[in-house]
Amino acid sequence: MVDIGAFPPEWREGVYEAIACRRDVRSFRPDPIPPAVLARILWAAHHAGSVGFSQPWNFIVVDDLEIRRKIHDHVDTERLRAADGFEGNRKARYLSLKLEGILDAPINICVTCDRKRFGPAIIGRNTMYNADIYSTCAAIQNLWLAARAEGIGVGWVSILKPEVIAQILAIPDHVMVIGYMCVGYPVEFTDRPMLEAVGWLPRLALSELVFSNRWNETPNVQLASALRDLDEVAKGDHSKGSPRW
Repeated sequence: MVDIGAFPPEWREGVYEAIACRRDVRSFRPDPIPPAVLARILWAAHHAGSVGFSQPWNFIVVDDLEIRRKIHDHVDTERLRAADGFEGNRKARYLSLKLEGILDAPINICVTCDRKRFGPAIIGRNTMYNADIYSTCAAIQNLWLAARAEGIGVGWVSILKPEVIAQILAIPDHVMVIGYMCVGYPVEFTDRPMLEAVGWLPRLALSELVFSNRWNETPNVQLASALRDLDEVAKGDHSKGSPRW
């Protein structure tokens, strides 16, 4: 079969490598990100697919330390509040985890979704109104993967109330806060995601998550075998990055 439009093998490997080695980074070095590098990462985010080509995103680059302190204080309050959802050893373990790098990273990026951009009639949103939010999440993933390729770490801070962040950053009411990201050169890129490495939750096997035609129906023999093979590879040395296929 001819691979029309397929990347050369080394390019293809680079894409999978960025995916496999992407991490939610919490510890950063203070080194500034060169403007040209930051611009490339934002370019990648802006070139995500979007419902009806609506491009609903904006990117607020936050380097003001006082603003970041306000956001950090809010996140820390919510972190302690969230701890009440756990009990015993799990609560203590949760409180021991470093879950953000708001003040460590040289910049933060707030990614928003303008729900009124290009008016109310957008191709694809008549039946799936929240597709603009999903599009903005795709932009965040592009940003994250491009950053990893540049050797820059990203950490998504979700222990916060969007309305509080919107107030601090003077975001209009019709614009939603979708992601608040810490961005900078990391202290390290770990072999595995932190929450997986500390045993907070297990990594699920891909072969158990793929169905065929209907919910909970097993894929055909060939696909099921290929998925199991990748699951076995995933159990190996994470420091090698993506599987070598």
